[in-house]
Amino acid sequence: GLVIVFILAVLAYSSCYVVDETQQVVITQFGKVVGKPIKTAGLKFKLPFFQVANYFPKNLLTWDGDPGQVPTKDKTYIWVDTFARWKIVDPVKYFQTVNNEFAALERLDDIIGPSMRNLVTSYPLVESVRNSSRPMDTFENIDKDVSKRDQYQIHLGRDEITKRIEQQAREKLRPFGIELVD
Repeated sequence: GLVIVFILAVLAYSSCYVVDETQQVVITQFGKVVGKPIKTAGLKFKLPFFQVANYFPKNLLTWDGDPGQVPTKDKTYIWVDTFARWKIVDPVKYFQTVNNEFAALERLDDIIGPSMRNLVTSYPLVESVRNSSRPMDTFENIDKDVSKRDQYQIHLGRDEITKRIEQQAREKLRPFGIELVD
């Protein structure tokens, strides 16, 4: 009788799993996805021993690229440190393509880094670091006439370049079940 109670306890323990409110789960059976992803919190059940619960975060995650020097269109090197926030929106695609956070971060490296370099090298330095054509207050011309200050014409600006980097990367990340938030 004690052996039967032990076997039933092991079966019950291996068939239950808990989903936290910050998690989403994909159930797999022999490596293949079974059913829809579970995004609601609570106590859930699966077939013991045959099915595996794969947990993925539902909250925002961060990616921090390697800082480095990037040339602008006018051949001026600037130091750029890129970072992003992202989340898993389709856990089944995510499981089938990248499978874990380490592989997802590598994929983000491969997509966001080149998108940033591509756009920064396409515009002159002033477009990459400024947002407006407001006259610059430099140290040597603070006391001088405002009309003689350095004047640059900004056509696109840093904010728009950032939006374009985000848009380029967002489209490439969609097939992995990842959404680039900002």
